Amino acid sequence: MAAIAAVHAEAPSFDATDWLEIVGLYDLLVQIWPSPVVALNRAVGVGFAQGPAAGLVALNALAEEPILARYGYLASSRADFLSRRGRTAEARLSYEEALRLT
Repeated sequence: MAAIAAVHAEAPSFDATDWLEIVGLYDLLVQIWPSPVVALNRAVGVGFAQGPAAGLVALNALAEEPILARYGYLASSRADFLSRRGRTAEARLSYEEALRLT
C-alpha cells in the first residue's frame, strides 16, 4: 500500500500517474491481501492504464461480489468510465446508484 501511495505522490499530476505500475502493485497486493475493495481499486487502475472500456470489463467482473453490491465506489467508478465512453444515460443511472449507496 505504501508503494501505491508513493507512485501517486511522485506523479507531478493525475495524468502523469504511472497507472501501469499502480496496476502491477495492486496485482501483488491482491495476492497477499485478497479483498473485494483491493480488487475494485485494481480495476480502477486498469481503467486509467488501459482506458475506460478495459476498466468497465474489470469492474463488471466484480459486479457479483456481495460486499461491493452495497459499496458506492463501485457504482461511481462505473459511472465515470461510462461517462468517459459517452454512455451518458447509463452513467447517470450509475451516479444515482452511487449517491443512494453513499
